[in-house]
Parts: sequence; structure tokens; C-alpha cells
Amino acid sequence: MQHASAFWEKAMTELQEPCGVLLINKPAGLTSHDVVGRVRRLFGTRRVGHTGTLDPMATGVLVLLIGRAAKAAEYLAVHDKCYEATLQLGLTTDTEDTTGEILTTCAVLPAQEDVLRAAAGFCGPYLQTPPMYSALKVNGQKLLDLARRGIEVEREAREVLIHALGVTPTDDPARYRLSVTCSAGTYIRTLCADIGKLLGCGGAMAALHRTKTGNFDIEDCTTLDALEGMDTKERTARLLPIESLFDDLAAVHLSAFFEKLSRSGCEIYQKKIKTNYPVGTRVRLCDETGGFFALGEVRDYENGTAIKAIKTFVL
Repeated sequence: MQHASAFWEKAMTELQEPCGVLLINKPAGLTSHDVVGRVRRLFGTRRVGHTGTLDPMATGVLVLLIGRAAKAAEYLAVHDKCYEATLQLGLTTDTEDTTGEILTTCAVLPAQEDVLRAAAGFCGPYLQTPPMYSALKVNGQKLLDLARRGIEVEREAREVLIHALGVTPTDDPARYRLSVTCSAGTYIRTLCADIGKLLGCGGAMAALHRTKTGNFDIEDCTTLDALEGMDTKERTARLLPIESLFDDLAAVHLSAFFEKLSRSGCEIYQKKIKTNYPVGTRVRLCDETGGFFALGEVRDYENGTAIKAIKTFVL
């Protein structure tokens, strides 16, 4: 009975707390964790997480998961991202951006056509070595923490994909505006450093603004200042449904009978509901009115393929 009581207490708490996806236009000067802290206070819940860390100097789209939505983090697909950045030529730094310690400078700058040609060579897949000043972990330790202690370790280069890279000169011959669409896991400051290295003059990132991550666009974001000025009802209205995290997945509508079975942990055989998704496919499980309640995955069983709910979000 004590176990059942704890279950219902937890369930009631989940029903009462705010829940959803919040899109923030992160300001410069704050870490992603700083933003999480402020949103926790504003919504009155500890259950706030974020996807896709932004450096303190960076601005733009930061996706926050509030309440039960935080349970979705481990199941989110990896999406492409879009950025506007500023490339500063003629220097290198330890952080690969202009907030770091300057390591080298170069007074001789390349011609515009050479910059455009060099940048174009990075379109498509390329091997990128993650920077020391990053949240990646090696042997359980963040590279960032090691770098601050003056320790540098070997990092394995990883393939990233630059879908599109626009380069626009500015009035300053050392600065170029970059417009980048890339795979998740791409470091724009490392891209800037790599372009500068190829040109022989060095390069660093002077500014970064994320304009899109997956289906979430900067136009749909709100600022922390605006959020501070809202009342509880207005803030809650800014929350998108959890389902928006999985908009790219097919929706499977279940009758009340199959919904009850799914919620009870049973697999739903595809031949019974007339679907035929490949094994490994993830889908949105919805009730017969279209209401999303769980993330499902197609698995292979002795009697055929079936959809199993792997995470339930709506009680």
C-alpha cells in the first residue's frame, strides 16, 4: 500500500506541475545552465532540462524541457542546426573564439576570393576535432574542466556534415559573416579555426547566433526578460506540447482497447492495427481522438512485429 501511495503521490505531482517545451532566445553572457536556473524559478519546478548547449557568448534557440517533458531528452532524435556566425581572421585563441587567450596573430590577410574558396571546401562531410573547451567527456571528465587546469588530451576527429555554408564579407577585411546549416555535434568555432588554419592566417569565432534546431525556429522563441514580465497563465501558454519534440515521427492512432493495452506495457502487433513500419522505427502513439500519450518503437517478436510504448508522457 505504501508503494501504491507513493505512485499516486508522484502522479498527482506530475499532473499539477507545468509541462511542455519552452523555446528561449538565449542572451549572450549566460550559460545554458544559467537559463535553466532562471526558468526553474519562474515555473516553480526543478524538472527543467535543455537540449543542445550554447556557449556563454552564443545567442539564439535554446530548447528547454519542463516537467514530464524532461523525460524525453534521452529519446530525442539528433537534428540539424542553423547558425549565423562571425569569422575573425588573423588570430588564433585557446578557445577557438575571441573570448579566449590569443595564441598567435597575423597581419597579412588573404584576399576575399581566397577566403570564399577555402570556406567552400568545408561543405559536405569533413573530419572535425572537438575543441578542448567543450562539454565532451574523456574518461568521465569534461574537456572544459581539463582545459581550465592546463591539461590537453588527444581528441579523436569526428565526421560532421556541413549542408550549406554562406560567406559574406564585411567592412572589416578581417571579418566575414557565416551562415551555416550543419549536423548536430558540429562546433562552429572549430569550423572558424579550421578555415583560418587552411588560409594560413589563423581564425576564431567572434559571434554566434543559433537560428534553428530541428523544427524549432528563432521566430518562435521568447526572451528571458519577456518571460519575467509574464504572469503564470501567460508563461504556461508559451509551452509547446511534448508531442512537438516528435513532429517528424509518424502518428499511430490506437482504439481505446489497444490504447489501454499499450499503456499497460503490452506490445501491439502491427497486423492487428494494420500498420507495417520497419523494425526500429519510432512512432507517436495517440489515442483514437489523436491525443499523443507515448513514444513507441517497432520491435520484432516471435509472432511478428509489434509496437511497444517505450516512454509514456501523458498519464
